[in-house]
Amino acid sequence: MNQLGKTAVVVATVGLGVWLLKRRLQSARYSFADKVTLITGGSRGLGLVLARELTRQGARLAICARDAAELGRADDDLAAHGHRPFTLPCDVTNPADVQEMVRKVEEELGPIDVLINNAGTISVGPVSTMTRADFEEALAVNFWGAFNTIEAVQKGMRQREQGRIVNVTSVGGKISVPHLLPYSVSKFALVGYSQGLRAELANNGIVVTTICPGLMRTGSPRNAFFKGQHEAEYAWFKIAGSLPVLTISAEEAAREIIEACRRGDAEAILSIPAQAAVTGNALFPGLTAELLDLTNRLLPRPHDAGTEAKQGKASESRLASSFLTALTDRAAEQNNEIAS
Repeated sequence: MNQLGKTAVVVATVGLGVWLLKRRLQSARYSFADKVTLITGGSRGLGLVLARELTRQGARLAICARDAAELGRADDDLAAHGHRPFTLPCDVTNPADVQEMVRKVEEELGPIDVLINNAGTISVGPVSTMTRADFEEALAVNFWGAFNTIEAVQKGMRQREQGRIVNVTSVGGKISVPHLLPYSVSKFALVGYSQGLRAELANNGIVVTTICPGLMRTGSPRNAFFKGQHEAEYAWFKIAGSLPVLTISAEEAAREIIEACRRGDAEAILSIPAQAAVTGNALFPGLTAELLDLTNRLLPRPHDAGTEAKQGKASESRLASSFLTALTDRAAEQNNEIAS
């Protein structure tokens, strides 16, 4: 390379660095105060914890969920944290329902500045117990649900040339974990969509952030669905989601998600174990495959349990209600996972 070429490379590198620094400084100043923020699946678990934190930061909050009773309890919870949100029952798998929900939010609060796609569903069990309907349900909620809300808000964001979209996916959208195949398929789809959407919408002033949490202590296992040996599946899943070294609290996850959105990060993988797993899979896919094979061999066998699904709260056992799961039980009580 001649001297002119070297100079051009240096100038381009410096220019890129200045541009990136400028964007980061602009993002660091981003405030959620008075921002109209919509959280799907905001009535319990991580969604409710996100809503609490954004309420403290002064956001003008709207939350939606399918269950009206859950929304009522979340409304009271958030009012106790300083601000009553605008709550709406909504099935995010229904595009017409979503369009109407967004219309009502904007009529009540104004144009949506921040959308957090948090609504999700999870079904746990061997792939031999899963049916086409399980895959369709996971995709309907975890992928198409996010797609529907983005379709409903992005036209307005494009016109205003500003907006932030956060898609809460999973480390299961980076590594397909045994006994979680429908969930992983749907989260892989959302990761790909979210990453591509960021590039497509950047010129319109819209920042898209992909969130890939590892195991979190949200209290949600009791409302997940389990197939095969229900009690055994529920026990391992609940224990794995309770161990302090392998998991992070819902509160820590919420803070990291909000900061990633504030900074305008492209992606955030939450928790050190999740980051290590994703890095290990990228560098040593063969070793990861062997470890996943070993994991699968240690998980409960399907036997003759059929394909019936039961919620976690109907699959409790002595092991699933032991000291090993105390942190998850506490989170369930705190985060509206248990009807009071």
